[in-house]
Amino acid sequence: CNSNMYASIFLITLMSVHRLLAVVFPHTLYRLITRKVVRRVILGTWMFVMVISIPSLVFRAATAQNKTKVVCAPNHTLSEHVRLQYTTETVAGFIIPYAIIITSYVLILKRLRETRFQRNVRSEKLILAIVIMFGLFWLPYHVINMIQVAAAWYPKDSATRKRLYGMAESTRAVTSTLAFISSCANPVLYTFAGKSYIKNNGFAFMAKLFEGTSLEQTGTKSTQFTAKDDLGKNNIDSENHTLASPLQNRC
Repeated sequence: CNSNMYASIFLITLMSVHRLLAVVFPHTLYRLITRKVVRRVILGTWMFVMVISIPSLVFRAATAQNKTKVVCAPNHTLSEHVRLQYTTETVAGFIIPYAIIITSYVLILKRLRETRFQRNVRSEKLILAIVIMFGLFWLPYHVINMIQVAAAWYPKDSATRKRLYGMAESTRAVTSTLAFISSCANPVLYTFAGKSYIKNNGFAFMAKLFEGTSLEQTGTKSTQFTAKDDLGKNNIDSENHTLASPLQNRC
């Protein structure tokens, strides 16, 4: 479960950064980010996911609830273990990735406003919906994490500790389910929010959406090169004409 959580969030974060680079630095992106680089980044991400998921494996144990039922449940022998696991999950699995995602999409929106897509409100709404939906699905889960971390600071016989733990235990299943639903939310969001893009460009509409910047920049450079070529050609023709004139006069 934790591996899936981290992998989903980190891959969405990488996609956000990739889109940012595609919009802001399109030529640098295609030159530096090759298939080999992408494979290494994804492999490194999965290795990091496996390492950072270890605490959830260490702090669990098979516990007998009755004679016939055994469950795999959290087994934190010390309050420090609770604070370590759930703080790591929230900081590394939500706060930092979400900050990167928001920053990336804010810069993307800023760039889109400067391009020919500036009047296309639908694209801006789609990007904002992705960011907002990510937060709505994952925020309740991490709020419960922080409630458990707060409970761990109170003495074991404290009524506040028991109340907070009871609140966390009674709602964790629901918030966990909501968080996992986010794994399939983006495709649904793309389908309903980007119907016109899909209709015109197929499922590559996200590439088409951000293609405008690179096309615009490429077009500008092409125009500059064409102007230079035309100027150079005219100069060459002029020089040839100048050189040819004396020869023709001699003939």
